[in-house]
Amino acid sequence: MLILGIESSCDETAAAVLRDGHTLLSSVINSQVELHSLYGGVVPELASRKHLENIYPVVAAALAQAGVGLREIDGLAVTQGPGLIGSLLVGLSFAKALSAVHGIPHVGVDHIAGHLLSPFLEETKPEFPYVALIASGGHSSIFLIEDALTFVPLGRTRDDAAGEAFDKIGKLLGLPYPGGPAISRLAGEGNPQAVAFPRAWLEAESLDFSFSGLKTAVACHVHQLREKGETFSLADLCASFEAAVVEVLVEKAVRAAQGLGVTRLALAGGVAANPSLRAALLRRGKECGLRVFMPSPAFCTDNAAMIAVVGDHLLRAGRHDALDLNAVSRWPLN
Repeated sequence: MLILGIESSCDETAAAVLRDGHTLLSSVINSQVELHSLYGGVVPELASRKHLENIYPVVAAALAQAGVGLREIDGLAVTQGPGLIGSLLVGLSFAKALSAVHGIPHVGVDHIAGHLLSPFLEETKPEFPYVALIASGGHSSIFLIEDALTFVPLGRTRDDAAGEAFDKIGKLLGLPYPGGPAISRLAGEGNPQAVAFPRAWLEAESLDFSFSGLKTAVACHVHQLREKGETFSLADLCASFEAAVVEVLVEKAVRAAQGLGVTRLALAGGVAANPSLRAALLRRGKECGLRVFMPSPAFCTDNAAMIAVVGDHLLRAGRHDALDLNAVSRWPLN
């Protein structure tokens, strides 16, 4: 079965063709980072307009790269939410138009479900059940993945998501947008123990996250140094901040797996591309007897291949959505 996946939840226009749920024939991503970097963040109206320009050529490129035509596509999988409503509507409307004209069944896919199943795009795939940590600009959550379509929430962010904290600190430090990759590059040259930033562990048994306090601590630290006219190492500051985020993410994910007696742990989401987070989770997983799975960095950020993976499972389960399917900016997974 050939699935055409379409993703447009934020500022990437993406399309991919997946065969039989595991063989990726193509993956095309058009990023808007250069456009939004002028404003220090994603501007929703500009994002949706850019999706309108990109959606047709991106889908055409994915089909060409896969060497197939629309007549050979068995199903369409498109991101329905959560995300920016204007951006979502571009991809969803395009997919529904293809469905109506060519008679191809289509399904709306949860963007978060796509991230949670993204490890299946790699050669070594996890078995069910497994615990997954998703860390991105909009989400920091832990789920138990019972099967390809059943996700049990275990923990979530109570305020800023990890990626959001990275971007806000990057902006505070005058780093280019997006802040996460910029901080990560500098952190590789710094001392992660230079500044003892706080770790928000919350209640003893809680698997929730909170990064707003850490963000405030960094801002206050920088403000005090600047008020005194003291110079400081940007690399050390970034390394210390990154270490505080990574430690909490890793320890809570490991605690979740151990608490459930699950021996498989997955990492997903845009922040999953962070080298320090990947290394720390692999190290702690090995220490605790856990097998760790994670997508390659190219499939950590928003992409259509992960949407196609979920779509394949939905279509095989007999789900076909109607043409009145609408985009949803926020909704609970499941």
